[in-house]
Amino acid sequence: MVSVTRAVFGDLPLGAGTVEKFQLQSDQLRVDIISWGCTITALEVKDRQGRASDLVLGFAELEGYLQKQPYFGAVVGRVANRIAKGTFTLDGKEYQLAINNGPNSLHGGVRGFDKVLWTPQVLSNGVEFSRVSPDGEEGYPGELKVWVTYTLDGGELVINYRAQASQTTPVNLTNHSYFNLAGQGSPNIYDHEVTIEADAFLPVDETLIPTGEVAPVQGTAFDLRKPVELGKHLQEFHMNGFDHNFCLKGSKEKRFCARVHHAGSGRVLEVYTTQPGVQFYTGNFLDGTLKGKRGAVYPKHSGFCLETQNWPDAVNQSSSSMKINFVHFYIPKLVVPGTLKGHKSLMRKLCTIQATK
Repeated sequence: MVSVTRAVFGDLPLGAGTVEKFQLQSDQLRVDIISWGCTITALEVKDRQGRASDLVLGFAELEGYLQKQPYFGAVVGRVANRIAKGTFTLDGKEYQLAINNGPNSLHGGVRGFDKVLWTPQVLSNGVEFSRVSPDGEEGYPGELKVWVTYTLDGGELVINYRAQASQTTPVNLTNHSYFNLAGQGSPNIYDHEVTIEADAFLPVDETLIPTGEVAPVQGTAFDLRKPVELGKHLQEFHMNGFDHNFCLKGSKEKRFCARVHHAGSGRVLEVYTTQPGVQFYTGNFLDGTLKGKRGAVYPKHSGFCLETQNWPDAVNQSSSSMKINFVHFYIPKLVVPGTLKGHKSLMRKLCTIQATK
């Protein structure tokens, strides 16, 4: 049984609208989502002792989400991740996007989907948000209708994304929640055990754009096919952290993507997706300057993201002269007029597992 409650979260400046909060609750977890950016603001799960903790980084008040902050909990788009130099060519026409991350466009631009008010509709076991992105928004072609649905079933949170365009346009939507299974406000994620079901990853250049190579993980720091304890792994390979796309195995059907286990609490997060990739990000750019929920500060490596996605910069990479194996695996994500494109991600086992004796 899932309960759904609705409340005011805050008002936008200059009378720009009211942001609402929707609380979904089952017997195993509770998730709060606001209509500003379809943002997950809280996700509460008990540990093996029955003590509940909020597992996602974020803010208690709307003002926190209106300031400059690293996309805590939000849906990002039109195109998640980076587009090289903020430009691409489609049907013979070059498009220039808003530049907001060094020389590149990141997560939809200056005012992406995370920085707009969505229209909500309450469901029996969740909430659906929708909006219309006008032609030319942040430089993207065509009007785009978008629906993002959050539903809860026991210990499973399902996010379903759908989009319909008036003309061909790139689309790549994801959720940018930062997790700490020890509880938000815990200083780091070094004691988290991580598994990602991927045989390959995408190396990146100094601006975090894929180089054009699909590299095997075998024998590298990116081999996470068997569980690794994150802190020890980063130290062993002298790494600053992860901010890379992992190329998932399997078909376009929903499949296992990643698993994170926190032994101290007994909590487990499993992610399943219909997308071909996942960006594993370990909060490398968090610096402790933001004040979050309950006075928490978020230093480097205090949260991780598993952003299920199409491969980064696909609109450019798929048409460039790169290695054949890269072209073979690359899956451009274009929505063409008259079609409804969608994908689904599922987070499960957010409930606790049995303690090891």
